[in-house]
Order: sequence, then structure tokens, then C-alpha cells
Amino acid sequence: MEEMNIQELQHILTEDLFLIREEFETATGNPILSPTNGNDKTSKSESTESEEDFILTKEPIRFKGSFENGVLILHEEETLEPEVMDMFVKMINAVNHSMNEVGMVSSKGLEGRSLEEFMDLNAHKVLKFGRVKHPINALPALDYTIYTEDETEYLFADSLTVISEDRALKVKLWESLKILFNISKK
Repeated sequence: MEEMNIQELQHILTEDLFLIREEFETATGNPILSPTNGNDKTSKSESTESEEDFILTKEPIRFKGSFENGVLILHEEETLEPEVMDMFVKMINAVNHSMNEVGMVSSKGLEGRSLEEFMDLNAHKVLKFGRVKHPINALPALDYTIYTEDETEYLFADSLTVISEDRALKVKLWESLKILFNISKK
């Protein structure tokens, strides 16, 4: 079997990996050293039973914004051009939210993340714009149509850049946002 480093393994392992100290040491022949007060020469007999085993965990998915109201925006672009961001800010404001209240994650921020990690964010409304490299694509949501699963509502649409360049898509998105956020005409 070909040896892989930890960076290569992260692309094929979709769940958290836990290594038990004794199994790691037996398999590799290398001890796991636990620094104690600057003294790295602690022998195995000096370690306590309550000492935690070596655990490898992933950092939670990072998002921009405070994500106060459970509204999460996923977008294809790594960064949004100012005119695209301006259009989107106006739409979010029109549905009685501010950009500070929502959470935003680019496709790059979701790469290598599992659906379970995504669900752990506990979003109530998810707006996905464009192609996102993530298992969320497997949901049977149609573009510009609200899809509900459990207690989460999803709205999938074209990328924000494409929408910003097409008036018909802006109107289509606006109509879908009004339904999603229960906005009635005044």
C-alpha cells in the first residue's frame, strides 16, 4: 500500500480520525511525547491515567458574519467583486436582514468538509449560489425553488456573479427570496 501523508488523507477520509496512544506507538514504534511544564523527558511510567490520548480533529467550518439568525450563504466565488457584493447586500437588506446577521462561506471554505460538519452549523435557511464543492449538492433542490428538509429551508441558484449580470435572473432570485423570507408586497 502506498504511504500517504496527513494532507493527502484528509481528501479521502470524511470522518474524524482518532488515534489511540498505545496503538499509534505500537504501529509506528514512535512514542507520543506530552510536554509537561517544559520538560519533554517525561517517561511513560510518569504519565497519569487521566491524560488524554492523542486526538486529531478538524477545525469547525469558518464563515464570515455573525450568523445570528441562522441564515447561511454559500457561494461559488472565492471572493466577491464589489459590484456583486453590493447587489447581494441590497437583496439581503430587502428581506429585512443585514450582512452582519448572516454567515457566508465560499466554496473553497467547504472543500473537504462532510455533510455532517455542515449540518453541525445548524442553519435554518441556506442559500447556495453557483457550484459549491460539497455533498450539499446531493440534496434534491431545484434552482430558484424552496426545498425544505427537516427544519432547514434551502434555495439554490446560479452564481452571484452570473445573477449580477442578468436582469431576468435577478428578478427570479428576488421572487424566490420573497417566498423564502415571507416578504409580501406593500
